Amino acid sequence: MSSTPAPEPQPVRPAPEADEPRPKPRLVFDDPLDQQSSDDTDRGWGERPPAGGSAADLARFLDEKPPHHI
Repeated sequence: MSSTPAPEPQPVRPAPEADEPRPKPRLVFDDPLDQQSSDDTDRGWGERPPAGGSAADLARFLDEKPPHHI
């Protein structure tokens, strides 16, 4: 055992980035209906990107097969 006292913990300093103020978000006054949303695309509805080939056609057929055709 040592008789040296334990060093006191150093105060925690915040990172230099935390001291800098965040820039305020810009206000955008564009018409939101002019922008395409993800629902306006096939990908937004869960569609696969078009891929050629018979393997891709078979995979799509099997994915979209109605339950009564199993």
